[in-house]
Amino acid sequence: MSYQEAKEVYAKIGVDTDAAMEVLKKVPVSLHCWQGDDVTGFDHEGPLTGGIQATGNYPGKARTPGQLMQDMDKSFSLMPGTKKLNLHACYAIFEEGKTADRDALQPEHFKKWAEFAKERNMGIDFNPTFFSHPMVKDGLTLSSPDEKTRKFWIDHGKACIKIAQYFAEETKIPCVMNIWIGDGYKDIPSDRLGPRLRYKDSLEQILSVPYDKNLVKPCVESKVFGIGVESYTAGSSEFTLNFASSHKGVLPLMDNGHYHPTEVVSDKISALLCYFPEIALHITRPVRWDSDHVVLFDDETKEMAKEIVRCGALERVHMALDYFDAGINRVSAWVVGFRSWQKALLNALCLPNDFLKKLQDAHEMTELMVVQDELKTYPFGDVWNEYCRRCSVKEDGKWFEEIRRYEKDVQFNRQHKE
Repeated sequence: MSYQEAKEVYAKIGVDTDAAMEVLKKVPVSLHCWQGDDVTGFDHEGPLTGGIQATGNYPGKARTPGQLMQDMDKSFSLMPGTKKLNLHACYAIFEEGKTADRDALQPEHFKKWAEFAKERNMGIDFNPTFFSHPMVKDGLTLSSPDEKTRKFWIDHGKACIKIAQYFAEETKIPCVMNIWIGDGYKDIPSDRLGPRLRYKDSLEQILSVPYDKNLVKPCVESKVFGIGVESYTAGSSEFTLNFASSHKGVLPLMDNGHYHPTEVVSDKISALLCYFPEIALHITRPVRWDSDHVVLFDDETKEMAKEIVRCGALERVHMALDYFDAGINRVSAWVVGFRSWQKALLNALCLPNDFLKKLQDAHEMTELMVVQDELKTYPFGDVWNEYCRRCSVKEDGKWFEEIRRYEKDVQFNRQHKE
């Protein structure tokens, strides 16, 4: 079927596919730098800590800032839509012979990233890095009973607030700054309250730094458990939601891999939108837990996008990808995940949402079921490919050949130089 034919099919149910594509073109989605090098960063060596793990050793990994930027550029060229850059603090770029520990980071250590983003007309989102560092004591950071340890990480958070404002001022686009810690215990703790009270105090100290609330949007992200912290996490869902709701200007951030297996973030989006003017998402694909698999065009991904669109919340939800797979080509992982989330959003924009809502409100549940199921076989693929063409990127079935060439000409050659 041609796009024109698909457009006419959708028009019969009141959907303007041209308008849907124009809306989607303007929706920013943050691409996470840490997929490109397995969350290694440039300020430390050694294994990941904090309950996260990257597995696999596919060749071609980026090992320098230049290589990581090169890989991101390649991925951008294969992605339709508006992008933002999402950085972790461990990706600071230091001049030769000059370094700074995380509690002393300055905007100058991220100047090259700001220049990279500005040259591509992108905003930047930011994350303090509360893991993979010698000052993580007994698996704890902002909730540590050791005041020296806790102060170090508080100072890191304060430094990151200033860096986030620097990014926003440089790019002229607000910076979402997300705080997540992996603090917790492997086995049953005897004191659950103490770590959470210390975490609360730490967050309040970090947020005491003056910043422009129109430019910096701090978030708190929860997690149910992780490797080595199976029994207790200080930053649970209840903790972070209550913190955000009781501190003006702080957003709740939901990662759809950070909940119990029977919970779905698609159901939580509308609940939070009842109370928060803005919320944030880290979009991943959990398989058994927070396994950070590459986002695909699967049922829950589609349902999350539907909730955002039918709640009229495209301008209220800050969307960022968050996954890392070291077992496959890392550039392809970026592209597949980004395109899948774009597909989910476009699919949601191509649904007759007002009509479906009327059926529900009239309790016409039989017809609602029939229509929702029939929509699954509508010619969405033709609309998607047209969207790719309009964004000047290759459509499905044609872009992966670019990955193979890039892999052969660029990524695999890195192995011989290191």
